[in-house]
Amino acid sequence: MIIHTYGNKDKPSLLLLPGLGVSYELFFPLIDLLREKYYILTAEVDGFILGEYTKFTSIDDQAGQAITYVKENLCGHLDCAYGLSMGGKILSRMLERNEISIHHAILDAAPLLPLPRWCVGLLRYYQCFNVWTCYHCTGFWKMVFHSHYFDVLLDECRKVWPYGKGRAVLDGYKDIYTHKLESVGKTDLHFWYGTKESFVAKPQVSHLLRLDPTAHIEVFSGMNHGQLLVDRPEDVGLRIDTICGLL
Repeated sequence: MIIHTYGNKDKPSLLLLPGLGVSYELFFPLIDLLREKYYILTAEVDGFILGEYTKFTSIDDQAGQAITYVKENLCGHLDCAYGLSMGGKILSRMLERNEISIHHAILDAAPLLPLPRWCVGLLRYYQCFNVWTCYHCTGFWKMVFHSHYFDVLLDECRKVWPYGKGRAVLDGYKDIYTHKLESVGKTDLHFWYGTKESFVAKPQVSHLLRLDPTAHIEVFSGMNHGQLLVDRPEDVGLRIDTICGLL
């Protein structure tokens, strides 16, 4: 994992964790909006590091690397952390390990539950081919496999694919969907998702509320996976400011 930092270290700290198959550059519009208010840390996850051939290790290892960085550089405290999809899974594991304090945590469409064992293999290869076609294919196969993607995520997949390739996607997808979140520690917890991903997100929400009945749930009408961040980073910025009490 590589951590990039922006802004003044005297400001409230904000960790941004990207999803599977995309780079930390997905956060650049949000960083531009928030860098004067926060000390921002963004992570490049192993297997999806731009310009460097790396292998995905595990969710627990990525969480451990982030925890170690926070301990060594921020006295073991984050004011806020935001994780998109796989980034939310990493963040949930950081909460579960409870080795640092995180005042506010935002899980954006994070997968918190394992899939049935029989379908993990099939779906991880589907996801791998989905990302592979982002880099290689147009026409019919693009239409078939990109039905739940949109252009910015496709561009991100194309950008990252050459470095971790299919192995990073396969290993990442398997590790994400074979672990169950068991606890969340003490934090102000938020879970976001779009209505177009409700079928997948609602079981995660139900599980999270069993662990923390006080968790705040926000549902965004007409939005797909990660679309609020991509299409309306200013809305994400305003919500982070509100959660952190900066408005």
